[in-house]
Amino acid sequence: MRLRYTSLVAFAVPVIGTRAMKNLKIPLVLAPQPDGGFCVTSPLLPELHTEGDTADQAVSHVQDALTAVIELYEDLGRPLPQGVVLDEPSGPVTFDAPVSAP
Repeated sequence: MRLRYTSLVAFAVPVIGTRAMKNLKIPLVLAPQPDGGFCVTSPLLPELHTEGDTADQAVSHVQDALTAVIELYEDLGRPLPQGVVLDEPSGPVTFDAPVSAP
C-alpha cells in the first residue's frame, strides 16, 4: 500500500548571499518497506529520497533531504520544477499529512 500526500514545507533557500524563507509544496509518496520502515520519495523531485523506522520518522527526515536536493539543483544550475515554490500565501494553505493516533 502506498500513501500519497502533499506536504507544505518551509525552509531557507539561499538567495544571492542571503537566506530567505520560501514555502514549497511538494507531492510526497510515503511507502512501507517490505523489511519494515518507510520510504519517502517525490514524483516531482526524483532526487528526493529518505526513510525512517516509522512513518513519522521518515516524514521528519524530509526537511534535510529536501535541503540537499535544493543544494544539488543550485550546484547544477537547474531551476526547481514549476509550481513548487509558492508565493507568499495571502490566506490559509491546505495540505494533507500523516498523523499517528492511539
